[in-house]
Amino acid sequence: MKKKLLYIGIPVLLLILGYFFFSDDSESDVSITSTVVRGEFLDEVIISGEAQSTSLKNIDGPANLRKFRLNNIKIQDLIPEGTVVKAGDYVGRLDPASVNEKIIDARLNLESAESKYTQEQLDTTLTLKQERTAIKDILFNIEEDKLELKQSIYESPVTIKQLEIKIQRAERDLKEKKENYSIKKRKAIAKMVQVGTEVSKIKARLDGLIALQASFTIHSDASGMVTYAKNWNGSKKKVGSDISPWDLTIATLPDLTKMESKTYANEVDVRKIKKGQTVAVGFDAFPDISMQGEVTSVANVGENKRGSDIKLFQVLIKLKETNESIRPGMTTSNRILIQKQEDVLMIPLEAVFSKDSISYVYTDSGFSINKKQIELGDANDDVVIVTKGLEEKEVVYLSKPEGLEDKSITQLN
Repeated sequence: MKKKLLYIGIPVLLLILGYFFFSDDSESDVSITSTVVRGEFLDEVIISGEAQSTSLKNIDGPANLRKFRLNNIKIQDLIPEGTVVKAGDYVGRLDPASVNEKIIDARLNLESAESKYTQEQLDTTLTLKQERTAIKDILFNIEEDKLELKQSIYESPVTIKQLEIKIQRAERDLKEKKENYSIKKRKAIAKMVQVGTEVSKIKARLDGLIALQASFTIHSDASGMVTYAKNWNGSKKKVGSDISPWDLTIATLPDLTKMESKTYANEVDVRKIKKGQTVAVGFDAFPDISMQGEVTSVANVGENKRGSDIKLFQVLIKLKETNESIRPGMTTSNRILIQKQEDVLMIPLEAVFSKDSISYVYTDSGFSINKKQIELGDANDDVVIVTKGLEEKEVVYLSKPEGLEDKSITQLN
């Protein structure tokens, strides 16, 4: 019976002892620790951006839309973005509806003006012909009167005097008639010039509209890869988008050997970013491609992010390398190196606690947990430099161990 109790008691004892030992270990495993490491400290600003070319040629719509008072012309057709074209290749077409209406109006106006010109020409010809006929009639009358005067040498002085007066009056009428004819002729010429000018003006407008209509079919004037132009709000132009006389660009031909990353930094990060800083540029579409870049421009004035009150500052990063796979519009990840320090001690930010402006950590000596004051240096988003208070490979806690809040802090010497 004693042996049976002994056999039963030993397993129970082992279970009890195992519970206490293993339960303590499981509680200690709850606290996550890290070690103090020595190495290279990098302070970086990591922001996403967009690849773009620093040199590009615009493919524009007709330049004289404003001359003909045309606005908000829709893009009717556009070749796919990324298409490689040569000079003279077809790129797209604008909707010609508005210019077609103006051509119809111009043709009607031209017909009306030409009809008016013809009518004026006929009226002028008839009027001047009548004036010339009247002058000839006066001349014939004067000749008859002069013949009659010659034949009346034997008539009474009164009759002769009457004939002379009649001739003088006719000659005076002739002079006035010629003067009037000259005035009417100049007037007719001026009127014909006016009407003819109107015809020429309408004809020139019609020719211009026909040429404008032809230019609604867009061709590339250079070789390259087509990328769609952007609207004022950042969206890309496409079929159905409008162009105006103040923004004629439909697409661009970027120089793929001159690329940059365009990004925006917030108010906190932009204070760290300076022109000339080194940047590691990655591409979401090609995770295996990484290029070296350099900050070339940092905006002094912030812009409001669309739909938000957050101020963002434009940062331009020039790529020092080229790659045929990189295309404008690709999303970039930009690691801007703010500073680098060699051979420093670092711990995770989560391991640092503070009380009354004193920074401290919880360290594990293997037998006990200590609460030690430390001095800190620069920090990034993950780690902080420890300048005093810790040694390499010391173990620190990333969360406060339970029951040690009131433990005193070991001060620095």
